[in-house]
Amino acid sequence: MLKIDIFNHIWPKPFFDALIDEIGTMSDITRRSGAVPMMTDLDRRFEVMDEFGPDYRQILSLASPPLEKITGPAKALDLARIGTDSMAELCARYPERFPAFISTVPMNDPEAMVSEARRAVEEMGAVGVQIFTNANGKPIDLPEFEPFYEYMARAGKPVWLHPARGQDFADYKSEERSEFEIWWTFGWPYETSAAMARLVFSGIFDKYPGLDVITHHAGGMVPFFEGRVGPGWDQMGARTTDRDLAAVRKALKRPHLEYFKEFHADTASFGSAKAIEHAMEFFGEDRVLFASDAPFDPEGGPFYIRETIRIIDGLDITEAQRRNLYQDNAVKLLGLTI
Repeated sequence: MLKIDIFNHIWPKPFFDALIDEIGTMSDITRRSGAVPMMTDLDRRFEVMDEFGPDYRQILSLASPPLEKITGPAKALDLARIGTDSMAELCARYPERFPAFISTVPMNDPEAMVSEARRAVEEMGAVGVQIFTNANGKPIDLPEFEPFYEYMARAGKPVWLHPARGQDFADYKSEERSEFEIWWTFGWPYETSAAMARLVFSGIFDKYPGLDVITHHAGGMVPFFEGRVGPGWDQMGARTTDRDLAAVRKALKRPHLEYFKEFHADTASFGSAKAIEHAMEFFGEDRVLFASDAPFDPEGGPFYIRETIRIIDGLDITEAQRRNLYQDNAVKLLGLTI
């Protein structure tokens, strides 16, 4: 069976050059990405991929930072287009390694989000679009983003949801920055979960049925907190006196937990078997897809791939279920031809 890695990252050379032209010196998470050879060195990426045999494939996506965080709307759109075009070129040149790619759109220009998503999907062949869990601090369920969700649902292409949070988001109100990279370790799973909740309770899935969203890192916190998400949120409104939040829950067409279970999740869990098991139990075996989050690991590429494969191969599941994780769920959701 193929091993289709649906959430890993790359900076193709045209994009990397344009990024450096825009930001100059790399810092923080950008510096971390730039220090990983596999991000920009295609030969190194091929060496890593070859360790896992000819059946290992990657769906390409751009890495953080969010484009809207580093520049204004016009340049963010330029970077998005360069990223899309260069990934499409890589997929055309190396289809046996890269069967598809996902585009990234500028969230600081809602109209461009739609136009670039349409161009990426309909002209360049993207199998989906990556957005982040907030748009420079703005929630992603605002009305200005709804045309994007409407288009993605109509196009039948999934949205990849990537967490975004930096050290400027403090852990405590009395401080100005997050310490010890708590913003990443705990902040990113929270970001994912909060964005999922905003999409659910704002009624996005009722408005745009058929919208598919793939959550990074096994669905954030949601599978681990099913009791709080489900029965706990059945009490929404009982803890709030200044607004009628019970009306929000009751306005949904179905029980809220059903919407949470209809997200998709990946297996990029940094070596945690329990995270993958919880994701499969919560979302269902047909909604979890193999991903490694390469190349962001201690060895710059192979470790997370190797550990994720080791975990999946060791799960107490049937071979049909394993095939779903590695290949069939991605083929079905992304419309891949293999």
